[in-house]
Amino acid sequence: MKIGELAKTAKVSARMLRYYEEQGLITPDRAANGYRDYSDCLADDVWQIRGLLDAGLPIKIIKQILPVLDHPCTIQVRTASPEMITALEEELERIEDRLSCLSKSRDAISEYLQAARDTAATEE
Repeated sequence: MKIGELAKTAKVSARMLRYYEEQGLITPDRAANGYRDYSDCLADDVWQIRGLLDAGLPIKIIKQILPVLDHPCTIQVRTASPEMITALEEELERIEDRLSCLSKSRDAISEYLQAARDTAATEE
């Protein structure tokens, strides 16, 4: 598919796709005329990349873990420097803190929503 089609499917801009390509996160094929030719499966990769970026992971970490996301049971680490391990540990802790905060927010919103529904039901 062409870059515009992938951009529409993945709900990102073509510019963002080019940036992901520059960063080595996605690799389209090239047609004989030099145009990018994106496979359908790249849309899933773009969704994963967006999710990881939204979670706050830096591109250098996404680049390392993206290849193993499709097959987490067959993780193979080529080389992991002490710096990379430390960075991953810090990111994991940050994500766990964020999940805890999000969980508390979800529970508070759920309770508020239930109270609002109960109030609306008694007013009817």
